[in-house]
Amino acid sequence: MAATPQNPAAATPRRKVSRHRGEGQWAVGHFTPLNGNEQFKKDDDGLNVRTRIETIYSKRGFGSIDPNDLRGRMRWWGLYTQRKPGIDGGKTAVLEPEELEDEYFMLRVRIDGGRLTTRQLRVIGEISQEFARGSADITDRQNIQYHWIRIEDVPEIWNRLEAVGLSTTEACGDTPRVIIGSPVAGIAEDEIVDGTPAIDEIHRRVIGNPAYSNLPRKFKTAISGSPLLDVAHEINDVAFVGVVHPEHGPGFDLWVGGGLSTNPKIGVRLGAWVPLEEVPDVHEGVVSIFRDYGYRRLRNRARLKFLVADWGPEKFRQVLEDEYLERKLVDGPAPAQPVERWRDHVGVHRQKDGRFYVGFAPRVGRVDGATLTKIAELAEAHGSGRVRTTVEQKMIVLDVEEERVDSLVEGLEALDLTVHPSPFRRGTMACTGIEYCKLAIVETKARGASLIDELERRVPDFDEPITINLNGCPNACARIQVADIGLKGQLVLDDRGEQVEGYQVHLGGALGLEAGFGRKVRGLKVTAEELPDYIERVLKRYRAEREDGERFAVWAARASEEALS
Repeated sequence: MAATPQNPAAATPRRKVSRHRGEGQWAVGHFTPLNGNEQFKKDDDGLNVRTRIETIYSKRGFGSIDPNDLRGRMRWWGLYTQRKPGIDGGKTAVLEPEELEDEYFMLRVRIDGGRLTTRQLRVIGEISQEFARGSADITDRQNIQYHWIRIEDVPEIWNRLEAVGLSTTEACGDTPRVIIGSPVAGIAEDEIVDGTPAIDEIHRRVIGNPAYSNLPRKFKTAISGSPLLDVAHEINDVAFVGVVHPEHGPGFDLWVGGGLSTNPKIGVRLGAWVPLEEVPDVHEGVVSIFRDYGYRRLRNRARLKFLVADWGPEKFRQVLEDEYLERKLVDGPAPAQPVERWRDHVGVHRQKDGRFYVGFAPRVGRVDGATLTKIAELAEAHGSGRVRTTVEQKMIVLDVEEERVDSLVEGLEALDLTVHPSPFRRGTMACTGIEYCKLAIVETKARGASLIDELERRVPDFDEPITINLNGCPNACARIQVADIGLKGQLVLDDRGEQVEGYQVHLGGALGLEAGFGRKVRGLKVTAEELPDYIERVLKRYRAEREDGERFAVWAARASEEALS
């Protein structure tokens, strides 16, 4: 069982590590804050800001909010200020936070495992319509995000969410974020092991627990027993991947240290097999290592991936076993490569109980409150009380009887939520972008939606799986480095020498099948206006040059720079 000290200074291990003295690691006695973020966390736990929101800020308004709460602790409850309208991308890195931010918030609803009842979905939709100007985006971590939230309305929103078992607790901040899980856990015919009990127990132990509410940076968890590897486990801080041990049976392979942003790293296997009932203990041990040994000096080196890279998997496993679990883990096999190239569960699929689940594709994760309410009503009208979100910005209706499937599909299609999407509709994701995000440089959501339409028109017979991920800045919220075509937003010069919105192109990234990062072609940048022309050109070259059965990512790795330009 991992240690869970309420007072880390009193209870963290005293193991000496000489290599990284000065990195702000608690485990070697370095508790003095080395930057402003560490100082405000030491001054007051982020979890405590809720009381001030409810009793002061929601009553006195935006202007009453303390700056360390506004730009720091309020994230512990899923709140970020959103970008003020009309500020172009060239100002993003120039203006001060108070000049960039509007007096409205993004509010993130955490949806652990992507699991929602239709009642919960209806409440999310109603809140969107009443308090968020209809906004609602499905993220690539199974959450739903609102925009245009007023601080005055936050307590009432919390009341309505919590009345149906939802929350925004630690949806952001230097905390254990949402626990992503297979959206078909417990129902898929081919499932190795159902990770749902572990997700629930981890949530009970860790979320909202002051022992884990001050981490060096955010901490991302993934758990899936699906052979499709459907939770992007390679880019999470800790991941549990379904495997069958030759002696012990179904369980999980343990991965640590994945993450993207400006210094991407693929997670590493520790070579350990973990039975379902021990997953919460092991998770608690890993998050405790991060809390105690994580680098707190520089924010850009504070993710777990940097500690794992310095230690290596052998040392990390040893510290986990010796100092936190106080027992050895069982050696185990690696997960098998997935047999399918799509991992999003879109389409009609049989469940193990004989009923069906139906996955559908909104455009780049953008929906709205009215549509979410209609999805809930449609699911209920077809006998379902459960829906799921996926890590590909998609949704699924569960538990549909066979004779009702066609009617449900027709109802979803009428809402422009296609069950049989083109590869472009299915494979295109986008982050929030400049519309709302203070870090963004370019537009993403509308650009992604129009790109889908253009490619469907220009290359209507393209039928290969393809992922196209658009990001508004270098932080990779939309996973640009692991897409077939990853587009990192930046300002570029057009043919007239004028600065316009554009993208740096990454080609040939992948997860699951030979996971790796995309290739950057020297000097290759594309304006937003030229983007459809460029992608059309590259896809046609791929089809002309590929070998039999060759994936885009494999072709892009071997293609000439001329072919990729």
